[in-house]
Amino acid sequence: MPFDVQSIDWLAIGPVVAVAVAALVVLLADLFLEGARKAVLPWLTLAGLGAALVSLLPLHRDDSTARGTFCSPSGCSYVVTDLTLVLQLVLLGSAVVVVLLSMPMSSVPRTGETEGEVPGGEYHFLLLSSVTGAVALAGARDLLTLVVALETLSLPAFALVGLRRDGPGGEAALKFFLLSVAATAVMLFGVSLVYGSTGSVHLARIAADLERLDPRLTAVAATGAMLTMVGFAFKVAAVPFHFWVPDTYRGAPIPVAAYLSVVSKTAGFAGLLLVAGIAFRPYAHIWGPALAVLAAATMTAGNVAALRQTDAVRLLAWSSIAQSGYVLVPFGTAAGHGEDLADTLPAAVAYLAVYAVMNLGAFAVVTLVARERGGLVSDHRALFRSRPVGAAAMAFFLLCLAGIPPGLAGLFAKVTVFQAVIDSGTGWLAVVMAVNVVIGLYYYLVWTAQLFAPALPGPPSPAGGRSGAVDGAVRTPAPLVAALVVTGALGVLLSVAPQVVLHVLTVPGLLG
Repeated sequence: MPFDVQSIDWLAIGPVVAVAVAALVVLLADLFLEGARKAVLPWLTLAGLGAALVSLLPLHRDDSTARGTFCSPSGCSYVVTDLTLVLQLVLLGSAVVVVLLSMPMSSVPRTGETEGEVPGGEYHFLLLSSVTGAVALAGARDLLTLVVALETLSLPAFALVGLRRDGPGGEAALKFFLLSVAATAVMLFGVSLVYGSTGSVHLARIAADLERLDPRLTAVAATGAMLTMVGFAFKVAAVPFHFWVPDTYRGAPIPVAAYLSVVSKTAGFAGLLLVAGIAFRPYAHIWGPALAVLAAATMTAGNVAALRQTDAVRLLAWSSIAQSGYVLVPFGTAAGHGEDLADTLPAAVAYLAVYAVMNLGAFAVVTLVARERGGLVSDHRALFRSRPVGAAAMAFFLLCLAGIPPGLAGLFAKVTVFQAVIDSGTGWLAVVMAVNVVIGLYYYLVWTAQLFAPALPGPPSPAGGRSGAVDGAVRTPAPLVAALVVTGALGVLLSVAPQVVLHVLTVPGLLG
């Protein structure tokens, strides 16, 4: 019997291979390096991510044609399109910032720091392993590859949350693990129903089979489609699958919380975008209204809960839930299965790109303040007097997340989503979004006001500083400075030239 040998396009999977090889190199280096020599591990991690970013360059084509590999007569399991490149660029760039935030954490903490020591080798290996799954997920074009990539992303993330040796990391990791396993089980059941109904796992083939499906199997296929999307709804922290987020973010090291809020969430939205926009396109009239309700509930729950948060990380956690609701809005406007999906769903990608920059920048400042003062919102009081650049950057990031000037990047992102809502005629969802934007203004502006408020005398905080007091001269680690410079520069660029993102998202056939 002849064997069916598939040719592999190594250039197409270059970004995935580069990150995976970097993970193995870090693991082996950790085994053979001792003591101070382990300081090279973060740089090996950055080198691997840099190689993956460079490998994206030859994949860009002016004619926007797709490039597939692992192909069979039913379709290709991995495809590189403009959408793939945009998502992988966001994922890899965000991972670079997370590594910069992590570099001070993996060293022996100084007196007054709130982060406990984490083993550098294990940390960077797990981080790269998780990023490998995220990057692979962006190019996946069949259900099996999507599930494997999603689990490759998730399993190391569980360990990352519980890697810190002090604090509630273990409890947070357990909660994250148990809820994720339940969501994965539901998703796998949905995948089995879809495969049983269509006999296909490739996304494009599923869409074609659903168009001519036996009417007796329509209910089964529709149920399978909805259950499959549950797994990705958990990953993006959509209501009612959001309960794990605040405790997990608070129990994890701050850089890991930043990773979950940006990289993990972006990968989850990538999977949701692929299954909704390609495989289940014929059922958009079913999942569209469901996701519209989910978007409204998610942004409302996140914003209302954020109003009463005093811990900086927990506030950003609830804020990220609300931001997920905004990203879900374009999904909720897709009510048909024509070209309207190609017009509305890319707005979600535009919002994700802007959100990634702003949220990582906010986490960078929170990391800086947590090292020197503490983790409460009140610990940011009078930051402008001691750290004027950091305070100005934080104000910019918060205003961007709120969507008001001078945070024009966030304003453009929200306008893009609003435009998708208006064009689709989903008026009630536009009203809900407008109300939530106003609610979000309150806690973002309160936090911003704290940065410039006068210092108040008070007892020493647990971090060794004084709540609202002016810090002494404390040297900021160079990696944190680099993270702030990178996110700040990108934020200004997206505010001045939003077409950098929007132009890519107007390419015809973005969804394939």
